[in-house]
Amino acid sequence: MNINSDLTQPAKVLFNQSTWVPSPLKGVSRKMLERDGAEFAAMPTTLVTYDADSYFTNHVHTGGEEFLVLKGVFADEHGDYPVGTYKRNPVGTEHAPIVKDGCMIIVKLGQFQDGDDQNVEINTANQAFTQDENRAAVQYQALHTFKQEMVRLERWAHDSSITLENTGGIEVLVVNGEFGHQGDIYRKFDWLRLPVGTALEVTTTSDDCTVWIKTGHHSYRL
Repeated sequence: MNINSDLTQPAKVLFNQSTWVPSPLKGVSRKMLERDGAEFAAMPTTLVTYDADSYFTNHVHTGGEEFLVLKGVFADEHGDYPVGTYKRNPVGTEHAPIVKDGCMIIVKLGQFQDGDDQNVEINTANQAFTQDENRAAVQYQALHTFKQEMVRLERWAHDSSITLENTGGIEVLVVNGEFGHQGDIYRKFDWLRLPVGTALEVTTTSDDCTVWIKTGHHSYRL
C-alpha cells in the first residue's frame, strides 16, 4: 500500500472526502495520510478513531510514536490524555491504549531521528500562545524541537496572508477554522504536506485558524 509516500510531491487529504478504514482491532479505524507498506508500514502518518470501550493491544514503538489528541480522551496504562494533548513516546517505549468514551488522534510512527529520545507530554489547552516575532498574524505554542525539526501549534489571525519558507518540508493539520491554499479550502482535520523548497502561502478567512504544523522533518528522510 502506497499513499502519499513520495516526499518530493505535495500531498493533501481532505477529511470529509476520505473514508475510514477498519483496523484489525475492533472499534479502531483509520484515515491514512501517508504510508509505504501494508499493516506494518514504514513511517506512516494516520488519523485514528477509537470507538467507546475500544483498545489496542500492547505494542513496542521501535521507531517512536508522536500523536496529538483531536477529539475525546485517549488513554493507556500510563495516564489519560484529553483533547489537545501532544505526546511523544521515544524509541523502545511500549503501551496498551484503551479508550472509554471514544477519541480521535493524529499519529506518526517510526519518524524519530537518531538521538531524539525526549519523552514529551503537553496539554496545549492549558498553555498560552506566544506572538511570533517574525510573522505578525501568527501566534504559537512550541511543542518540540530537535535538530532541524520543529513542531508547533499555530494560531493564524483571520483575514490574513500566512507565509513560511520551506527548507526541510512542511506538514499542516487543521485543528480549528479554515484556510485557503491554491484554490482549495482546508477545514477542520484536513491535512496538507509540502515538499522541500515549496513555501507555505495560505490565506485565512473571517475566523482565526489553529493548525498543528511540523517543519524541517523531511530533510533527514530524503
